[in-house]
Amino acid sequence: QVQLVESGGGLAQAGGSLRLSCVASGRTSSMVRMAWFRQAPGRQREFVGSIIWSGGNTYYADSVKGRFTISRDNAKNTVYLQMNNLKPEDTAVYYCAAGRIITQYDYWGQGTQVTVSS
Repeated sequence: QVQLVESGGGLAQAGGSLRLSCVASGRTSSMVRMAWFRQAPGRQREFVGSIIWSGGNTYYADSVKGRFTISRDNAKNTVYLQMNNLKPEDTAVYYCAAGRIITQYDYWGQGTQVTVSS
């Protein structure tokens, strides 16, 4: 089992920045990929971006490309989501996820709220 705990959410103004953190514990050696998803009120959960745990390759949704950056600190079992130039449409609950294989996510955090005011 892997436990994920997100932090760093809050309120930001449009154009501002926030950094989310996700700390993994438990059987972290089983993780292949970690990702960030988000869910806005009344909408389905959507993919934000992911990072391959060993190689560090990153992938992003078009809606955040160029504004958001995912990074990791293997020694701390932590993945980060740096969010710059925030927009009101980025308002959502952000979830961290981890997968033991590339094609699925087995573990999820509890989510952290991000609210962007215009």
